[in-house]
Amino acid sequence: MARVAVLQIPGVNCEYETVRVLEEVGLEARIVRSNEPSSALADFDAFVLPGGFAFQDRIRAGAVAAKLPAVERIAAEAGEGKPVLGVCNGAQVLVEAGLVPGLERGAVEMALAPNRAPRRQGYLCRWTRVRAGQGPGAALWTSALEGDRVVPLPIAHGEGRFETADPAVAARIETGGLALFRYVDAEGSPAAHYPDDPNGAMLQAAGITNARGNVLALMPHPERGSWLFQVPLDWAGAWGERRRSAVGSRSALDEAGPGRFLFESLARHLGVPRAERVVA
Repeated sequence: MARVAVLQIPGVNCEYETVRVLEEVGLEARIVRSNEPSSALADFDAFVLPGGFAFQDRIRAGAVAAKLPAVERIAAEAGEGKPVLGVCNGAQVLVEAGLVPGLERGAVEMALAPNRAPRRQGYLCRWTRVRAGQGPGAALWTSALEGDRVVPLPIAHGEGRFETADPAVAARIETGGLALFRYVDAEGSPAAHYPDDPNGAMLQAAGITNARGNVLALMPHPERGSWLFQVPLDWAGAWGERRRSAVGSRSALDEAGPGRFLFESLARHLGVPRAERVVA
């Protein structure tokens, strides 16, 4: 069975629900503390850096955690082609470690800056819509999607704005299809204004990969939308209708939610036969 390490850094708080959804799609998942010998990470087939507030987000989100030996070892394993997913705070760690976009080895080419929205500042927690695009990471991270590639996902962050000071980096991200997930409006068009665009990220980016596609920094929380009961009752569209129709049925509420596709796609990539497609 394929094994996934969920890295527990002091201050993260999403490791247990991440393990739960990984196990739900047929993967063997284990929480690995960041102070365990980093050599132990070589025994895993993939890695997840979960959300939270690593080291209290001191200096800036993810900056301290990015220097851990465990993260350096995960970087080495990513260099061998193993999948690495960073969610929210985990995404911030990957960016601070130079793994995303990872165009120049050892360079930190981007930042996750404070949210930028009219008359709002600070932490934002709400559901958004993202569109899964095409790029080097599509086969690994979106293969379980069929039909409509617009997916509702929850966000919860204060520093979620993908940004770079280097126009050449921005151009390579855009032309290379590295902005695999982008915020969109209810019609599936690129998000132009708040709240469809929740943080003002460059390219409306919700998730960016490295050039190889095996490392994904994703700001929304797919693990918080992996069961139908997690979808808001008042959500518009097909997922909202499905959620409302499931009221009163425990078995229906326990069915897959919109965020499950990401983990199903990872399981499929790792050869888990029971991973099934999520139909949006």
